Amino acid sequence: MKVLFLGDIFGRPGRNCLIRELQDLVRENSIDLTIANGENAAGGIGINPKIADSLLQNGVDVLTSGNHIFKKKEIYDYIENQPRLLKPANYPPKTPGYGYYIYTSDNLPKIKSLKVAVVNICGRVFLENFDCPFRKMDEILLEIRPQTHIIIVDFHAEVTSEKIAMGWYLDGRVSAVIGTHTHVQTADERIMPRGTAYITDVGMVGPRDSVIGVKKELIIDRFLTLMPHRFVVATDDNWINGVIIDIDEKTGYSKSIKRLNFQAD
Repeated sequence: MKVLFLGDIFGRPGRNCLIRELQDLVRENSIDLTIANGENAAGGIGINPKIADSLLQNGVDVLTSGNHIFKKKEIYDYIENQPRLLKPANYPPKTPGYGYYIYTSDNLPKIKSLKVAVVNICGRVFLENFDCPFRKMDEILLEIRPQTHIIIVDFHAEVTSEKIAMGWYLDGRVSAVIGTHTHVQTADERIMPRGTAYITDVGMVGPRDSVIGVKKELIIDRFLTLMPHRFVVATDDNWINGVIIDIDEKTGYSKSIKRLNFQAD
């Protein structure tokens, strides 16, 4: 089976180019399942119910997120009732939402008699005081492995060392570990020794004429003056970053991982 995993969708420009390009991407690459990180889809920070519905209705099968998922208050009730929008599983236990979702053949008509798990987890270095992502993955795998051996993990983290460590920790235990959060695609995609597809950061869907999605002039001035600025989403030179993962349905191990990096305007 082929999985398309798209980088962090940034604001309206990211949403628009994704919706415009997604059907062609799926058709041209024979994609069975599409995953995208949506935590920056609303104005560059957070996501709201209207945007989540739009993305899910336009071809995204599951939305992952990260440390910005609860920036919009209107998402609190929505995420409790829409299991295809995930929060990081290592948020404290009483926060709303679900940390993983298991697709069945009913959801994936092209894949018969299979279940596919998508897990969302967040790093701790330079981020909030989340529960330990490594121990949390151990707990989740005890729940998931009896149901399916096809497991795709979005590890939303800041530093490369934490992401690489998670890749090694989960090698052979999941199908793929895909890094998100920095909005800059790395060039280290590989199949790890025990069959897990890995990339440190899948990148961003949105304006490259920017500083990780925000108008570059604002960020440059902030570095020069240390004065605060309201972040404004850039609009020009939109690109789609992602990966296509080919997973062996029988074993759950990945056969290949290929980067996507192209201009969508």
